Amino acid sequence: MTLVLNLSLADWIALFMHFASLSLLAVGGAITTTPDMHRFLVSEHNWMTESQFTSSIALAQSSPGPNVLFVALMGWNVGLNAGGYGFALMGVFITMLGIMLPSSMLTYFAARWGHQNREMRAVRAFKQGMAPSVVALLIATGWVLTAAHDKPATDWPLWLLTAATVVIVTRTKLHLLWLLGAGALLGALGLV
Repeated sequence: MTLVLNLSLADWIALFMHFASLSLLAVGGAITTTPDMHRFLVSEHNWMTESQFTSSIALAQSSPGPNVLFVALMGWNVGLNAGGYGFALMGVFITMLGIMLPSSMLTYFAARWGHQNREMRAVRAFKQGMAPSVVALLIATGWVLTAAHDKPATDWPLWLLTAATVVIVTRTKLHLLWLLGAGALLGALGLV
């Protein structure tokens, strides 16, 4: 199902501003902000379908390249829904600029300051305190992606594969690409 949207200039600005604000919250990567992207794009504004949202993440995460590619696909889908390929390119530009610019500037200036003051107790405490926040945001992302699945409670092979992958990643030195390939093969065979 595709949507037909009529986005005004204010809507495009709101899209940019939302992704710019998420950029500053994306501790641990843009993927940690997907619950709020879902709320904004799918639940609140209906600029994307549920299927477009989850497909954007799945496609971008399975392809080589930066983790943030799913943001470009979300912008692409919003633009396509707004009127075609020209709008799709504008959507990619707006969402990528929004998600990249603020965090890049903050990272540059904070890294310079943190490096100059790396021995300060507050700097060391900040670094240690951010780890639980990142883990919590990743768990929230997993929850949103699981909730979008048709029947998460009864899909035990998928849960078993997830648990096995976590154990293998934490206990062995097997490269993650082998696990991604195995998951893709199991999915292609219809086992998960």
